Amino acid sequence: MRKWRRRARTVRLRFTVLYGVMFLLSGVGLLVITNLVGLGGARVTRPVPPGTPQVEPATLAAASERIAWLQAQLSDTHAAQSRQLLIGSVVALAVMGVVSVVLGRVVAGRVLRPLRMITTATRRISADNLHERLAARGPADEVKDLADTIDELLERLEGSFAAQRRFVANASHELRTPLATMRASLDVALAKPEPVPAQTVALADRLRTELDQIDRLLEGFLMLARTQHGAPADHTTLSLGRLATAALDARTADIAAKGLTSVHALSADDSAWTRGNRTLLTRMIDNVVDNAITHNHQGGWIRLATTTDGTTARLSVETGGRVLDQGQVDRLAQPFQRLGADRTRSGDGSGLGLSIVAAIAAAHGGALDLRARPEGGLRVAISLPLAAAPAKVPA
Repeated sequence: MRKWRRRARTVRLRFTVLYGVMFLLSGVGLLVITNLVGLGGARVTRPVPPGTPQVEPATLAAASERIAWLQAQLSDTHAAQSRQLLIGSVVALAVMGVVSVVLGRVVAGRVLRPLRMITTATRRISADNLHERLAARGPADEVKDLADTIDELLERLEGSFAAQRRFVANASHELRTPLATMRASLDVALAKPEPVPAQTVALADRLRTELDQIDRLLEGFLMLARTQHGAPADHTTLSLGRLATAALDARTADIAAKGLTSVHALSADDSAWTRGNRTLLTRMIDNVVDNAITHNHQGGWIRLATTTDGTTARLSVETGGRVLDQGQVDRLAQPFQRLGADRTRSGDGSGLGLSIVAAIAAAHGGALDLRARPEGGLRVAISLPLAAAPAKVPA
């Protein structure tokens, strides 16, 4: 019995009842208005007062003429009443039509409001906030079942994402031990007192280079996994311009080795401040600067700029070079994506740099924007929530 009652309370039944009652009331209102208009237009006949002398027709012809005149008057009266009834019906139909449309819109909007709330909440949920749920309230109908099904799907997706991130983090951490053992074995082999063959030294150097590459790759995996779990809570107010300048200053030797020219276009009042984890934001900007240096051409240039617009602090790093395809540029924020000829390189990075930048920016409520410059080269822009500069600006 309870199951039957639960199945009976459906959206279709609610729509049927609501619209049936609405049109029933509309029909009743139409009849009431029509009858009021018809009665209002009818002429009232008065009875002949008692004692009034009856007028006898003088002749049969006069009586016939009188009867014909009365029939004509009756026909005119009926025609006038029909016209008034028709006009009243049209007016009533128009009024009730408008009222029905308004009532239908209001009722439909009220009934469909839970669906709009579910749609809005579902659009808001992404891979970064799978912990949120719709938690729809209301009767146990199709709308509630839909919301509960979406919540169950989100729960399964959250579990899958969490398991994937744990696997990446655990695997990256566990692989560090054998890598350290391999590196130590190479050092021990080369540190023996007897002369080491040149081929062995060359092989050891090659293995060290590959081990360093694998170590950078594992470090990138760990950073990406930690960032996708959310930024740490220890936030501080930082200047994007100062972090970028420090990153460039730390790579002066690399910039000089490629003959690059760096151009600074920082905001005059150093107003591009944001709040976040210092370690992650520093790593984010270091990755962008490293990418600008590594994938630049000999004798190229790097342009660094910061801007604000009242709610957002932006850092942009531009480089020159050949004209790039925007479709390929859009994929650079995904792991292991490189441009054109760079896809076959193994020594120019792990392919995780910009994906880590995108993850760190998203964890701080920001975004990464990659644009191919029409003149050639790449523009990397990071947008983060603007924060007020601290009262005491650190040196």
